[in-house]
Amino acid sequence: MTTDLIDLRAARTADCEALAGIHCEAWLGAYRGVLHGVDLQKMVSRRGTSWWHGALARGVDIKILSIADVPAGYATYGSCRLRDTGMEGEIYELYLKPEYQGLGFGRTLFGNVRETLSAKNLSGLAVQVLSDNRPARAFYNALGGRLAAKSWYRLGGKRMELSIYAWPEKKT
Repeated sequence: MTTDLIDLRAARTADCEALAGIHCEAWLGAYRGVLHGVDLQKMVSRRGTSWWHGALARGVDIKILSIADVPAGYATYGSCRLRDTGMEGEIYELYLKPEYQGLGFGRTLFGNVRETLSAKNLSGLAVQVLSDNRPARAFYNALGGRLAAKSWYRLGGKRMELSIYAWPEKKT
């Protein structure tokens, strides 16, 4: 029996159904009203259990956060894909179920993934977020991220602005 309330670990194939559920709830909560309903539903439906099985089979790094043995959030991460940021690590996604947001769990997951990337000798960290996702932008600002660049993404004929935040390597 564990007495730990929070568990952070690498995702396993047994987690794929939970990952699909977290993704669905988090995306519907974050992007309803930001993305067109049909586009949002298409994006959510693409990320079912089989997609997560495929991601793990491809070697995607996924960290899962559980609270009292209930999967509550996840992050995907690895080498930075964003040009001209000067960062070597990137968090591709960080999502929590809505009922776990605003309680410090996102900060815990972010910090753990940042440490994991640093342990992989990836210096600095970047995150890309839809600019219209104000809660996410406020979250990354509160974590000390600096707005490093803007980019664009096209979804369903709509041009979406992206904000890229950066955290240079921590000085020890």
